[in-house]
Amino acid sequence: MCNENKNANVFIIDMIYLMKRPTRTLNGAPGIVDVAARAGVSPATVSRFFNAPDMVRPDTKSRIQAAATELGYIRDRMAGAMHNRFSGTIGLVVPTINNTIFSELIASFSNQLLEHDRTMLVASHNYDLTLEVSIIRSLLERRIDGIALVGQHHLDSAIDMLKMRGIPVIALWGYQQNASIPFVGADNALAAYKVTDHILQLGHRDIAFIFPDTTNNDRAHDRKAGAMRAMKDAGIAVAADRMHTCPYDIAQSKQTALSIVSNNKPSAIVCGNDVIAHGVLYAAHEKGLSLPKNLSVVGIGDFTGSADIVPSLTTVRLPANRIGQLAADALVNMNEQGDVTSFTSKLIDTELIVRNSSCAVC
Repeated sequence: MCNENKNANVFIIDMIYLMKRPTRTLNGAPGIVDVAARAGVSPATVSRFFNAPDMVRPDTKSRIQAAATELGYIRDRMAGAMHNRFSGTIGLVVPTINNTIFSELIASFSNQLLEHDRTMLVASHNYDLTLEVSIIRSLLERRIDGIALVGQHHLDSAIDMLKMRGIPVIALWGYQQNASIPFVGADNALAAYKVTDHILQLGHRDIAFIFPDTTNNDRAHDRKAGAMRAMKDAGIAVAADRMHTCPYDIAQSKQTALSIVSNNKPSAIVCGNDVIAHGVLYAAHEKGLSLPKNLSVVGIGDFTGSADIVPSLTTVRLPANRIGQLAADALVNMNEQGDVTSFTSKLIDTELIVRNSSCAVC
């Protein structure tokens, strides 16, 4: 009886889909009826192939796929979305796309969605959570199947919009106990603790820190807190003139570092991420410092280029690829199951990568 009801439901969906679907588009592109004729099946079977492929026999699937390829048929996903079917699109909202911070995450998220025959809409709010609300509203107007947001700090109005519509949502990159949004991320405080402790274990005590503004950036906040905790555990007070703020920008971090090393140079600099660390290395080279003998520099992230810059950068690897893949899988699964509570948060391990930019204090 259950199977009969399931078949009947699929048949009804197919009929609705076919009544709304043109047999050929206005510009003469092949439609669903053309594919059916080429494959020697009914239009309803072609519709079922695209919308409930498990109910189509393997040999029939092959014929339909071959016919669609030969004709250059493009599936109209929006026709299904208009009847509460999947739109096939997942949203990803990141703070910035101006540098390499989130590029690896974006690429892995997109590539994994392709494995599920889904596509991605990506947007950036430039650390402006008010703008994030507008972006989420715009994505909802496009009938997205789910959305990934970076971090746990978001305006209530943004999260309320998603909850009211039952849209699956996952927070990426960061970790937080008792998180309001299920997450796939790393412990940023622990990452900063690891790299700061590494510098301390090398004997450094005069350490400068360069971190971005923590406003609307829980990742930066947690990293700064982790670094300060490592210093406190070592019994070392950090002077005010050793704490510096700089955005994720190589040019600006280079200028900040030039000021630091030109006036009462520390023995080491801990950076809030690899972008800042790259700028510090460039500043040290410009000042003619021998690295790491005259100055140890460490970052967080292990971005592209960190292993190849001279000297190669000691850093903590944040598994951006893994985070993107798991998040894409989870959002698709939540969407297909129709259960926004079916996902359990995942904390991904970080790894200290010791390279040539750090050494024992001389």
